[in-house]
Amino acid sequence: MACTPHPRPTDPVPILDTTDPVGAFWRAHRDGRPIALATSGTTSGAPRVIVRTTASWVDSFPACAGRLGLEASSRFWIPGPMDATMNLFAACLASSVGAGWSREPAGCTHAQLTPTGLRRLVDSQSMNGVRALVAGAGLGPDLRQRAERCGITVDHYYGAAELSLVAWGHDSSDLNLFERVEAELRDGTLWVRSPWLAQVTTDGRGYATVHDLARLDGDRLEVLGRPGAATTAGATVALAPIEAALTEHARSPVAVLAVPDARLGEVICCVADPADLDAVRRWGRRHLDGPYRPRRWLARDPMPLTAAMKIDRRRLATDISATTTR
Repeated sequence: MACTPHPRPTDPVPILDTTDPVGAFWRAHRDGRPIALATSGTTSGAPRVIVRTTASWVDSFPACAGRLGLEASSRFWIPGPMDATMNLFAACLASSVGAGWSREPAGCTHAQLTPTGLRRLVDSQSMNGVRALVAGAGLGPDLRQRAERCGITVDHYYGAAELSLVAWGHDSSDLNLFERVEAELRDGTLWVRSPWLAQVTTDGRGYATVHDLARLDGDRLEVLGRPGAATTAGATVALAPIEAALTEHARSPVAVLAVPDARLGEVICCVADPADLDAVRRWGRRHLDGPYRPRRWLARDPMPLTAAMKIDRRRLATDISATTTR
């Protein structure tokens, strides 16, 4: 009979394979074991396993709890799945101070949401007085201000499964580098060095990147997104800056993506909430020229979402292509 080898103390613990990932996280922490997580794959289409030490999260918890006013009497509403890194992070953060967490909103003082989740909360006009921690995508200042008018206090951070926390603020126009984070730009791409990195490939100076485009002014960070590109009418066009510019003129998330086109190779499409589409299109037609202007402007409500409550770009592209070829 074959024997199953016992895991070594240095083997990462696949905590998402357990029925209680939060409990498994803290057991791994007590045992000094690294943990294995997975990226969502929403951008590349190929989820990857990420290994990190538990200390790369735990040592940042006091600063996070302080910023959020999180204490033992608090309760976190985390509606998203635990296999999304930001949700597991929030649950472990809550438990680090003795606070509870729930998948239901009743009685909760804090909430872990994507921008789409925050918009739904604002539209429902419920949970006034809650403190929302928003991540997973850029949060526009208009939505943040709408939330605050509803009595919701908003914190927003930018990070990645590989990098953990990078910058914190109240919305995407108000991000500053998080504690002990150093950053620099190389040809417009953000590189980060901090104690919060997962066990990822770094350069000779300890910097890592997930290839997001950004602008950096001292500690102030503006994230432009992943560097998707379209080849249209013989020109190669980066999509992230176009999406960032159009999102500034919308109240809800905007998606800019490329779909195949028999004549031009690819065409750029902008997909927005019906309430935003006219304003976004007017701005784009005035300020975006030539290949940088989307050829198709589409309304979609609701946006297709992944399980992690992020825009499902692959499904959008498939739906647009199917509609075009009918």
